[in-house]
Amino acid sequence: MNTLKVGLLLVALTALFIWIGDVIGGPGGATVAFLLALVMNFASYWFSDKIVLRMYGARELSPAEAPELFRMTERLAQRAGIPMPRLYVVEEPQPNAFATGRSPAHGAVAVTTGLLNLLNYDEVEGVIAHEIAHIKHRDTLTMTVVATIAGAVMLLADMARWAAIFGGMRSEEGEGQNPLVWLLIMIVAPIAAMLIQLAISRAREYEADATGARLAGSPDGLANALLKLEQAASRVPMMHASPSTAHLFIVNPLKGWGSALMSLFMTHPPIQERVRRLQRMRGSEWYLGA
Repeated sequence: MNTLKVGLLLVALTALFIWIGDVIGGPGGATVAFLLALVMNFASYWFSDKIVLRMYGARELSPAEAPELFRMTERLAQRAGIPMPRLYVVEEPQPNAFATGRSPAHGAVAVTTGLLNLLNYDEVEGVIAHEIAHIKHRDTLTMTVVATIAGAVMLLADMARWAAIFGGMRSEEGEGQNPLVWLLIMIVAPIAAMLIQLAISRAREYEADATGARLAGSPDGLANALLKLEQAASRVPMMHASPSTAHLFIVNPLKGWGSALMSLFMTHPPIQERVRRLQRMRGSEWYLGA
């Protein structure tokens, strides 16, 4: 059900993007906008993992530095049927983790030093299993595409704003002349694109939680980890966190900023609901291979 929901939301986001291009420049504008999105997606596909790892100063770990973490990750990757992802550490007191990479063959998992200091073995295993689930489901690629299209929608909205200021509205009869349509493009469309992006992100978190619990062999480690991470993220801000990459993390790294506005645009489902769903998996035939 979540996969169908993500597909429908992605279609809606793409349709919004093409509609804005058509209003601004007619069929030619829609084509140019679509080609621009393809170029942006191509760049994101090849370079997004390198960009985000560099953004957070992630350092690749060697097996000698963290042998237990490597054995754990290798075991979980084998259960998931994907290659062993590269492991990175981020020198950051806030406990958190994220996955990136355009495909399972190029997957990477990064954990903060705060996470390694806070969680016990079973909880770390739950977190790593969750991130491996994202790689297995290719969520890292899905969210890169979604973020790129949403960014392109916002770029077109900016173009529309400047076109309206300098009288660049389409001269043909139709919706391109309607001031209300331009108002929708400039104000409503960027908000709609952001909400769709966030809805897709939340749906993928539920799927990764469920698959991660199966890979780990128990929902308890991940459930306990989520509670600890949520509480710690509220107290310890991640100083270099960016809203554009917040959806990548297992819990929202911006929670520590305490913004009431941020809560209206949640990148993740409520922790209580995620934990409740994990707890419901206990005692049923949910385990891997069932």
